[in-house]
Amino acid sequence: MNETYVVINGRTIKLTNLGKLMWPEGLTKAHLVKYYSVMAPYVLPYLNNRPMVMKRYPDGLDGEAFYQKECPEYAPAWIMRKPVEHSSKVVNYIICNNKATLVWLANQACIEMHAWLAGMQNLETPDLVVMDLDPAAGATFADTLEIALLVRCALAEYGLQSFPKTSGATGVHLFIPVIPKYSWRQVTGAMKYIAELVENICPHKATTERKVAKRKAKVYLDYLQNGRGKTMAFPYSLRPLSGVPVSTPLYWWEVEKGDVRPGDFTMENIYQRIESLGDAFAGLLGLRQHLDKLINAVTKKLLPERRKFLL
Repeated sequence: MNETYVVINGRTIKLTNLGKLMWPEGLTKAHLVKYYSVMAPYVLPYLNNRPMVMKRYPDGLDGEAFYQKECPEYAPAWIMRKPVEHSSKVVNYIICNNKATLVWLANQACIEMHAWLAGMQNLETPDLVVMDLDPAAGATFADTLEIALLVRCALAEYGLQSFPKTSGATGVHLFIPVIPKYSWRQVTGAMKYIAELVENICPHKATTERKVAKRKAKVYLDYLQNGRGKTMAFPYSLRPLSGVPVSTPLYWWEVEKGDVRPGDFTMENIYQRIESLGDAFAGLLGLRQHLDKLINAVTKKLLPERRKFLL
């Protein structure tokens, strides 16, 4: 087993199997580790204090991948853990707040960086809300961008600013930063309301149909990602796809122009994009928004006996 050691901020990390092929383009684990090492200043602020779920690809894209929530026992003692109670057990999640941890995760063949929408201090009240726009077979990425603009307008009606990014695959994620005081049920209900508004406005292109076979070449508005313990690919996460795409923050003017494509942003060019255009999500972290107006609209729509669940 070929191995080497690096020291990052006083932490010694053993890197192993750096020659392991990860992508069919010939990129190896060494490329994976280097990417997250270089991109740490842009990746870490969004992961800060959030429980992480590892999705590991020990044999690259051609091998079996698996999710791992529990921090492995062999992890260095300096890796921060956060014990979280679930219905049947306690899971010790990794908290990735520094470059050393990020590089260690990359060495575990974690191509993607999946994190909770809540911080470790407020696990029952998320500070990020998401709308996941997923085009069904027959829908185009241009359709997805069009629906993203409609979601932005719907959110703006309730005073909410949203931040778009490519999923890194075929879709678009909208991140909405909020004050961490609303329950998972409340934020899910709020996003369901927005999704249904957009579906009613544009029924020929947007759908909330959960069964894939019934989506009929439309863009699926997935509001159900707003659940306790669910994770998303976070900004600048690599994706396990040919071409080595990156889940990339976009400016709304790029969405309006409509000339971006999912494969435009890759491991090869993402750093140059940031140097040229900056980080399109730069305003997200300092913004905390109220959902009260939107939740009030939801509760007025519901039958009286159902309103209590969102209060």
